[in-house]
Amino acid sequence: MNTAILNIKTDPDTKERLKAFAAQIGLPVSALMNAQIKQMLRNGKIEFSTSLEPTPYLEAIIQEAEADYKAGRNIHGPFNTAEAMIADLEN
Repeated sequence: MNTAILNIKTDPDTKERLKAFAAQIGLPVSALMNAQIKQMLRNGKIEFSTSLEPTPYLEAIIQEAEADYKAGRNIHGPFNTAEAMIADLEN
């Protein structure tokens, strides 16, 4: 197979995470990237997707906020003016 080298710049953490992800699904990084590039060219577009599931970090924050709301903690407002909101924040 005739090949060409394509270099990209990324931060070291992203590189390591990509290598780990590729290994997890059983592909070398080059095969994974080739598949993505070919899909973009075939479809004529780049598709970015986000998971509709919250991350574990966000889930913990949501649970904490729900517990605070149920217990009546950290509840502020509503405010009729920006000044009233700022005064509440400063207290």
